[in-house]
Amino acid sequence: MKFTVQKPELPGFQITPMLDVVFLLLCFFVATTVYSQWENEVEIQLPTADSSVVPERLPGEVIINVAKDGTVRVNQRELTLEALGEKCRALAAAFPGNPVVVRADKGAAWESVLGVIDVCAKNDIYNVSFASAIPDEAAASEPPPAAVR
Repeated sequence: MKFTVQKPELPGFQITPMLDVVFLLLCFFVATTVYSQWENEVEIQLPTADSSVVPERLPGEVIINVAKDGTVRVNQRELTLEALGEKCRALAAAFPGNPVVVRADKGAAWESVLGVIDVCAKNDIYNVSFASAIPDEAAASEPPPAAVR
């Protein structure tokens, strides 16, 4: 009697799970990009400077917005200087040397901006930069940045 041994078939390439993973990654990156754009307050008009350039975002960068009336916002939340100090203290403890960008309205009182700088310095945050806009002449020659809707 002759017995035949059936060879198991090799599994084929399964494209469905791979497509699921790719689409999930795509959704994740699109969602995180949208949230990072929300940190930039639209109603803030930055002062202009001739040396302004559009920087690349650094990982973990924190943006502090100072409005014309002196209110301080981080991630769309209005904070007092004491609450900002607590956030800065936690940030400095968890991530020393983390970059912070201060975006102050050009009509904001210097006292408000100085208060934010003072809070950062008191809480060991020294990697602070200031946002400025490109002057109108230079901005007119370049194409406008893509709008986020």
